[in-house]
This record gives sequence, structure tokens and C-alpha cells, in this order.
Amino acid sequence: MRRAGRIVAVVLERLAASVAPGITTEELNKIAEEETKKNNAIPSFLGYKGFPASICTSVNDEIVHGIPSKRVLNDGDIVSIDFGAVYNGFQGDSAITVAVGKISADARKLMKATRQALNAGIAKARDGVHLGDVSAAIQKHVEAKGFSIVREYVGHGIGRDMHEEPQIPNFGQAGRGPILRKGMTLAIEPMVNSGGWQTRLTDSGWTVVTADGSLSAHFEHTIAVTNGRAEILTAL
Repeated sequence: MRRAGRIVAVVLERLAASVAPGITTEELNKIAEEETKKNNAIPSFLGYKGFPASICTSVNDEIVHGIPSKRVLNDGDIVSIDFGAVYNGFQGDSAITVAVGKISADARKLMKATRQALNAGIAKARDGVHLGDVSAAIQKHVEAKGFSIVREYVGHGIGRDMHEEPQIPNFGQAGRGPILRKGMTLAIEPMVNSGGWQTRLTDSGWTVVTADGSLSAHFEHTIAVTNGRAEILTAL
């Protein structure tokens, strides 16, 4: 899983460097596929339950599962890129939100708060704690910054399959839920809206947007639970 996670990190780093005004999300998808092939891995998302691409590209009010297309990214957009890879039968999964050119101060604050919320959740994930401790830490940080946490979509266990138990809500009560144990591997992924937490599924059947049209950001890491601070498997 460390190798799969590193490949995911390498691909996302290349994608982040490629984001600029004028590029299309379809072109980003092609870059991801080329980079994955170079690393002798397989994109996790392509064909998964019928998903038609190797990455998810969710722009502005799109929360998750945006489908790459001929859509051009413009100065001031933010784009969340979610990517998974399979290496030697094991999965890695991670997401980043990237600024396109010069973005607003509010968008930058949203991205920063989401990234910090992910870090707050990871900091709680260790052997012997309740899963609710992770969820509560994420929610507390997001709401303290004046944003809202998406509730209908959650993180997940990960291993040989992309989605395994347990589900990992980004909201909840400390001291509740399953006990985490050393060796568990989890994909923690706060999705944070600048407006309300409610969502809407578009006619594509895949892309989820904010119900009120507000901006959304998404960050994710695959981690391994240890006796101390969790090991982040999808960081370079």
C-alpha cells in the first residue's frame, strides 16, 4: 500500500503542476493516465461502477465525482482532483483542491480550512481511539472557520478494495463509533462547503454539487493507523 500511495502522490503532484487557466479537465485526465502507466499501476476509478474516467475533477460548486470533459479551467476557478491507483493488488486514494490562476481570498480560506481539517482528523487517528474522535476533530475545525461539512458523502476503509469498512463521516461525536486498531488503513476525506452542507446530484448521475451553488473544497489522504501519529501513505 505504501507503493500504491506513493504513485497516487506522484500523479497528483504532476496534476497540480499542470493546472492553469486554459487547460481542460479532459487533458488533466490524460496526464493522469500517462503518469499512472509510467509507474506500472492501474487507475482505480476508470470503470469503477461505470465511472468513465481515471480522475474526478470537481470545479467550484462541484463537490465530488466531477467527470473530466472538454471543460476549460478559467482564472479564479478552484478544482478538486480525486485520484486512486492500484499497484500489485493494493489501493491508494487521495484528493487535492488546486487554485486556477488567481483566486479569491474566500476561496483560499476555504481550501486552507479543508486541508487543515484533514490534518486535524489524521492527528486523532491512532490505535485505541474511537472513530468518532477523528470525525469530531474534522467537524470542529471546519465549523470554527465558518464553513460547513458535507454529510452525505464520507471517507472509508481501503485496502485491496477501494471502499471497505468502516465508513468515516466527517462529522460526529468524540468517544463514539468503532475503535481504531494498529494496521488499519483508512481514506479520510473532508468535503467542505462555503455555504450550507446540503448537496444535489446532477443529471450526470455522478457529479455532486452544493445545493446552494456555493464553493466546495476536498482534500484526502490514505493513512495507516499506528500506536502514534498515523502514517500518511499518499504523501511524498
